[in-house]
Amino acid sequence: MTRKYFGTDGIRGRVGQSPVDPEFMLKLGWAAGKALAHEGKRKVVIGKDTRISGYMFESALQAGLSAAGVSIQLLGPMPTPAIAYLTRTLHASAGIVISASHNPYYDNGIKFFSAQGAKLPDSVEFEIEHLISQPMTTVDSAELGKASRMVDAGGRYIEFCKSTIPLQMEFNGMKIVLDCGHGATYFVGPSVFRELGANVVAIGVEPDGLNINKDCGSTKPSLLQAEVLKHEADLGIAFDGDGDRVIMVDNKGEVVDGDELLYVIALARKSQGALQGAGVVGTLMTNIGMEIALNENDIPFARARVGDRYVLELLRENNWQVGGESSGHLICLDRTTTGDGIVSALQVMQAMLESGRTLHELKSGMRKYPQVMINVAIAKKVDISANERVCAEVKKIEQVLGAKGRVLLRPSGTEPVVRVMVEGRDPVEVDQLANELAAVVKVALG
Repeated sequence: MTRKYFGTDGIRGRVGQSPVDPEFMLKLGWAAGKALAHEGKRKVVIGKDTRISGYMFESALQAGLSAAGVSIQLLGPMPTPAIAYLTRTLHASAGIVISASHNPYYDNGIKFFSAQGAKLPDSVEFEIEHLISQPMTTVDSAELGKASRMVDAGGRYIEFCKSTIPLQMEFNGMKIVLDCGHGATYFVGPSVFRELGANVVAIGVEPDGLNINKDCGSTKPSLLQAEVLKHEADLGIAFDGDGDRVIMVDNKGEVVDGDELLYVIALARKSQGALQGAGVVGTLMTNIGMEIALNENDIPFARARVGDRYVLELLRENNWQVGGESSGHLICLDRTTTGDGIVSALQVMQAMLESGRTLHELKSGMRKYPQVMINVAIAKKVDISANERVCAEVKKIEQVLGAKGRVLLRPSGTEPVVRVMVEGRDPVEVDQLANELAAVVKVALG
């Protein structure tokens, strides 16, 4: 059974274009309320990031939920992982996040969390999609849902974040530059690190509804690099618009991506005796350098499909705790239920303090291999594995690279392209092989 509206991470698109318009959001709120009411659950929390359309969609969802007889607690601008946490602690039946993550302000979307602070079960998503196609009704006036605004949501989440590192740990004397991308972490982010004693230089903390992710945040770390060097900071931390991703910059101004941060966290967990033979989950796009470095430290590694949903599924399947993506979407299930930029950054800083080493030194145990990605346009979706010419070229390149390299062909899920990726030790060789393979793919499938 296929979904019409829900993707791997909720619903997302251009504001004003279906389904990201007020009419659909009203119906979505009602359908979600009806699906939850079937189970006798009648309270939902709603949070959002800082983009201007959040006001409009918050009101539409609120009206739809109320019409279905579900009460609402409005949390205001809050990071996505904060919504997951507060859904659990407030014993709500579900949490709704209005956000398009790292996208520009003119996009928006909806994510749902279950009562346990995890992704909604497939059965509930299918039920919501079925109800969207039904005529909208309104419960009796006496049964309409009520709405209230929670004034201490930020404070509760700040305390939770601080609780994910040892109680006695402080960052006194540590200078950090914090880039909140004018997004959902603009208030809680600086507060967490300042309350833990750090000297915080905060940038990207003046949201106006239109500047979220604009030339800042985890997808554009050049500003953070410059600020770290300017202020001679110990490190820099950048979040995306909804705060579930983190990218860092070390004291030398070098970007430390999600793969490297995951490596640092994994080795810290091992030194703490917390892994107990468990491993780390990455994705098909995780740099082979991390896999090699983990293997050298006797830490098992497994690859999931691209997307945090699939990382989470494989973690649960293996009963492991730590996983993530190169983008900085890191999951520490021994601390929380979903990817959390602030919590992940705290785990890295804990590793720095416990080891007495800088972030630059900690990441040096992993050598990132050169990686070249080329998008090849194709006429239509095809089964790449059935094309003999392409398969023969892949096999030839794999023989050239040996155990110290990797080839990946991945059809895009959103556009008619095949992503051709080659990794290896020699950047010149990698670039040459990637272009040769892309040329073969273009002739065979383009």
